[in-house]
Amino acid sequence: MYIKQEVSNTIVIEKSKFITYMKRVKSEEEFKDYLNQIKKKHYDASHVCSGFICHNINRSSDDGEPSGTAGAPILNALVKNNLDEVCALVVRYFGGTKLGTGGLIRAYSSAVSECIKTGTLIENIEYPKYNLVLTYELANKVEHYIKNNTILLNTKYDENITFQFALDDKNKLETIKEYTKGIVPIYIGIENIEQKEQEQ
Repeated sequence: MYIKQEVSNTIVIEKSKFITYMKRVKSEEEFKDYLNQIKKKHYDASHVCSGFICHNINRSSDDGEPSGTAGAPILNALVKNNLDEVCALVVRYFGGTKLGTGGLIRAYSSAVSECIKTGTLIENIEYPKYNLVLTYELANKVEHYIKNNTILLNTKYDENITFQFALDDKNKLETIKEYTKGIVPIYIGIENIEQKEQEQ
C-alpha cells in the first residue's frame, strides 16, 4: 500500500509543534532529496526526524532526539499501516516543555498516524491476466459477463474479438467456459492493479 499524493499535517503537544510530511518515494535517493528539501524549508527547526520504507529497505533517524524516541516510532506507524514506497518526516519546533521518553515516542507516533489519515491510500494488487479470442457470435454471448465481472483491460476487434482481462476470482473462468462452449481463456501473466483507494 502506498500514499497517493504528498500530504502534511501539524499537531501541537505541550507547546511543541510537530509538522509531518509524507510522500511516496521509490528509492533511497528520492528519500534523501526530499529530506534535504524539508530540512532547507525548516532550517530553524529543533529536529527533522524521519522514517523511510521501500520494499526491503528501511531507514529511520532521531536527528538529535534521545535514541529510539523519534525514528523508530515514525517507522512503526508506517509499518502498522502496511505502507511501502513511503517516507515520513516529522519537523519539531521545541515548545519549552520536555516530553520525556514515553511522551516523545507517543508524540512522533501520533504525528505520523494523524498525517496518514489525511491522505489517500492505494493498494497495488496482483491479479492473473488472460486473453480470450472468440468469434463475433460467441463474443456476443459472453461480452456482457466479461464487462461486468472481470477487470477488462483491452478489447481488440479484427477477424475475431480478443478480450484481455484480469480476474479477482478464478471461479469466474468456469462461467466464462460455459458461455463460450468450452473455450478456455489463456493465462498470460500478472497484472498489477491499483485498487482500494481509501479515504482515511
